[in-house]
Amino acid sequence: MSQAQPTEPTRPPHRSAFDWTGAEARRRAEAGLVRTLRPRPAESDLLDLAGNDYLGLTRHPEVTAAAAEAASRWGAGATGSRLVTGTTRLHTRLEEELAAFCGFEAALVFSSGYTANLAALTALGGPGALIVSDAANHASIVDGCRLARAEAAVVPHADPEAVRKTLEAHPGRRALAVSDSVFSVDGDRAPLEELAAACREHGAGLVVDDAHGFGVLGTGGRGALHGAGLAGDEDVVATLTLSKSLGSQGGAVLGPARVIEHLVNSARTFIFDTGLAPAATGAALASLRLIGADPGLAARARTVATTLHRTLTEAGFTSARPDAAVVSVRAPGPEEALRWAADCRERGLSVGCFRPPSVPDGISRLRLTARADLTDAQLARAVETIVRTAPAGAR
Repeated sequence: MSQAQPTEPTRPPHRSAFDWTGAEARRRAEAGLVRTLRPRPAESDLLDLAGNDYLGLTRHPEVTAAAAEAASRWGAGATGSRLVTGTTRLHTRLEEELAAFCGFEAALVFSSGYTANLAALTALGGPGALIVSDAANHASIVDGCRLARAEAAVVPHADPEAVRKTLEAHPGRRALAVSDSVFSVDGDRAPLEELAAACREHGAGLVVDDAHGFGVLGTGGRGALHGAGLAGDEDVVATLTLSKSLGSQGGAVLGPARVIEHLVNSARTFIFDTGLAPAATGAALASLRLIGADPGLAARARTVATTLHRTLTEAGFTSARPDAAVVSVRAPGPEEALRWAADCRERGLSVGCFRPPSVPDGISRLRLTARADLTDAQLARAVETIVRTAPAGAR
């Protein structure tokens, strides 16, 4: 009697660990949400109203020379975390001058504005704490709230009364309210004075991301908190980026010295991250000194923004009144916004394009950023291009 031969085990069809990304790619393509990297040349004929170089300093000869000198003297990288070998005299000088310029007791420099927000919220939040966050806050704030292991309450946009009621519903808890100073989509300013009052009624701290206000708002560009009379207050903390008005890279947290000391000892994105490269540190320091020497830079950026808004509104477009350097122009829909931005680019104008799901209100927009170095002729050219390429229904 013959013995049955063992059968080979049935093997499942071959499947790679990341096959699922193909389905995700198809889903994005069907929704028209594919993002593409587009390397730019060092020199371009495009008129740039898409970047965030608000004061036009990223190519300023004193800024680029400072970057080159710092790299030559201190090396291409910081070589380690700030607590090991990553702190140079440039870092401490930048921190001292940032704090003094903006009106705060102390400052701490990070490798990006994103990591600065993560640091502030995770170190000042924590289990048992409450963080009250504006619905339109930047993604870095959203992620900071998630990582803070605190209870996060999202309140309607620019609504101090909602903040007050939320804090009132949680008496006796350690709490923070967090908001952008200037919101990156429409360029509107947060009601900082009212937010601070709501926080103080309930002993809560106020954390403000001044990425889009620093360099543009406040006396000589000292920031939105300075302009609101809140800079240096014992219950207020500011975060900002060095990559917008300073034209460099990196971020910072500013506040009471005891808060900064707490971050040095507990913020994971400070303790475990390599320090900001010397070139970026030197460039930011040079830009800061240029802003201090020329208070008119901030005023010019605001003038450019209001001129863009006025001329586009007069041409029939719907545009939110800018409180700083961001100007938005409504588009009829996401596809029209994409086509509009592409048509502008073909005619030599680079503009931003915001559409769902990046905009929580579902309204697609062109996003224009004012720069202090734009001439009146360039502004006229930009407006003419936007008008000529406008899709049906944009006006």
